[in-house]
Amino acid sequence: MARPGYLLSPWPWRSAGYLLTGALTGALALAGFAVAVAVGGVLAVVLVGLPLLVLTALAGIPVAWMERHRLRLVDLDPAPHQHAQPAAAGLWVWLTTRLREQSTWRELGYGLLFSALLWPVDALAFTVALLLPCSMVLTPLLLATAGDGQEIKVLKQWTVTSWPTAFGVAVLGLVVLCGCAYVLGVAAGARAELTRLLIAPRDGDLGEKVVELNRSRVRLVDAFEAERRRIERDLHDGAQQRLVALTMTLGLARLDVPPGPLADQLARAHDEAGRALAELRELIHGIHPKVLADYGLEAAVADAADRSPVPVDVDLDLPGRLPESVEAAAYFVVCEALANVARHSGASRAEVSGGHRDGRLRLRVCDDGRGGADFTAGTGLTGLADRVSVLDGRLSLSSPPGGPTLLRVEIPCEPCEPTERSV
Repeated sequence: MARPGYLLSPWPWRSAGYLLTGALTGALALAGFAVAVAVGGVLAVVLVGLPLLVLTALAGIPVAWMERHRLRLVDLDPAPHQHAQPAAAGLWVWLTTRLREQSTWRELGYGLLFSALLWPVDALAFTVALLLPCSMVLTPLLLATAGDGQEIKVLKQWTVTSWPTAFGVAVLGLVVLCGCAYVLGVAAGARAELTRLLIAPRDGDLGEKVVELNRSRVRLVDAFEAERRRIERDLHDGAQQRLVALTMTLGLARLDVPPGPLADQLARAHDEAGRALAELRELIHGIHPKVLADYGLEAAVADAADRSPVPVDVDLDLPGRLPESVEAAAYFVVCEALANVARHSGASRAEVSGGHRDGRLRLRVCDDGRGGADFTAGTGLTGLADRVSVLDGRLSLSSPPGGPTLLRVEIPCEPCEPTERSV
């Protein structure tokens, strides 16, 4: 509206069309609501009108549909509906789905407000901003026709008896009409924003999108864990078994071959196969340790502590098994923390402690090293923090220069029975 070409653009006419169609559809909606309620109330005595009264609760849906389409006259942003897709086909499923939705009742409230209050406001704004100045512009024509060139009343207030006065009123009407074009734009814009706020908010589905995003992140984590277990299983049952067989075959061949160059080559091949088998076992353990899947977080953390180059004290008190995603996230956080202790801290000792209290798994990993650890320094904890946040958990790090370093993890969860865990 602030642009110089606003008066020559189609927007004043679009605004007038929006208010005019609002007045017409609002009057029709009022008549429809009145008839439906009256007929349903009368027929409710014989129980025939009860379904009609129930359907009246859905009357806001077509009203909102029409309003979302009318918004296109003055608002080019999409105005999608907020209704969910029914879980199955059929009228009953559709009806029960709509009656349970908050948006259905919000649209019904808007329909009642529209039919009782908003459409008269649209009609008043259209009349004042367009019809009145237009009647002033048409004063010379009215004087020539209805007034027989003698006398005419403008807006039922001022009497015009001469042609110069009539043309003066027409020029004044043009000026007023230009000003009322802006009034039309403001009224239509305010009316459209109110409609969008009530039935088609720009961020109305933001909460649903956030919830769905969180659910999709959790599903991705679960799928990632399932894939890790599958890879671990395939390597354990496939490549590892072949390497074991190869190592045994090379060992037996060494026994059958007399000393010499061939025996030396078999010995080197046997040693290389043994090292490859050890590396593969370590890789399998890092992908998804079998002890975690079979015996839970306590046993897996104890196993990680035993394999750490730095002595680690473990003090965990867990009531039983936890959800797989929680156990996996907590285990890999502990493993990464212990790896950082061994690589960067210069610590002589570390400790892993924690337990499950008040519906939350709490873990602490601390060491007596030099400190100065930082999330942004490529420690690998940033990805783990994101993984913990997917589970609505928190990961915090305290590591002042000179130490000690303390890593805390909190993840909301409840213990689960082994039978509830997926295989």
